[in-house]
Amino acid sequence: MNSQEFKIISEFVLKSSGIVLSQAKEYLVDSRLKPIAETHGYDDVSALARGLNLAPQDVKLAVTDAMTTNETFFFRDKTPFKLFEDIILPQIAKARRTTGKIRIWCAAASTGQEPYSIAMLLLKHKRLSAGLSVEIVATDLSPSAINRAKEGRYTQFEVQRGLPVDLLVAHFTQDGTHWIISDNVKRMIKFSQLNLLENYTNIGVFDVIYCRNVLIYFNADTKRQVLTSVRKAIKPDGYLVLGAADTVIGSNGEFERAEARGLYQPIEAKQLRGAEVTALAG
Repeated sequence: MNSQEFKIISEFVLKSSGIVLSQAKEYLVDSRLKPIAETHGYDDVSALARGLNLAPQDVKLAVTDAMTTNETFFFRDKTPFKLFEDIILPQIAKARRTTGKIRIWCAAASTGQEPYSIAMLLLKHKRLSAGLSVEIVATDLSPSAINRAKEGRYTQFEVQRGLPVDLLVAHFTQDGTHWIISDNVKRMIKFSQLNLLENYTNIGVFDVIYCRNVLIYFNADTKRQVLTSVRKAIKPDGYLVLGAADTVIGSNGEFERAEARGLYQPIEAKQLRGAEVTALAG
């Protein structure tokens, strides 16, 4: 694959997913796209690159899918889930007593470990959300990742990465060398394929959005675009959870840091809290 062919692929991936591929990623592109080229009848990755712009939609989708990063595991990084238990769920559950509903969106959910982790925490702390309807929407750009997430079937290695033994026993059944998550947890989540670069107003507005370890793959303009779109999908007093390496620096100023690192709220949240304090004082 020469530099021009790599440029074709990197520009296509940037446009289709927002992911920036530096020249140093050429080895990664070649290794991930080689099976795609073979499956779809191209001589090699170079031939795939040359024909990519005129390729059928299924080939383009396969290329985008292959270049996404689906690294994840249960309760990854721990802190975002501790924040859910200690801050997010208590605050949102209290605030939604009047509406009776909590909506949570896991963007870039990959193979499902993040939304399943949140669902298990909701069951663990069901007293807090008692009387409330709770919906978890989990999306990802990758169709193959979403299909795996819907299946809820994980290897021994995958359940050993971050999943406490008590939760494994409580919510999984063993099937040979795999573990299958219970229907009780599965039905709490709606999985679907979604591209963060496209319009997603149809999925509604949420109280909590997890969008972790995604922004680091975008350039400044794409990051700004995504954060602006995410702001439209979150309630004024809602919470946005980002990854440890993600920040809102360079955005249009829609969010500000909340009580802890990695936790953000729309800038209107502070005004709402001030209005509540004033009302109580009056």
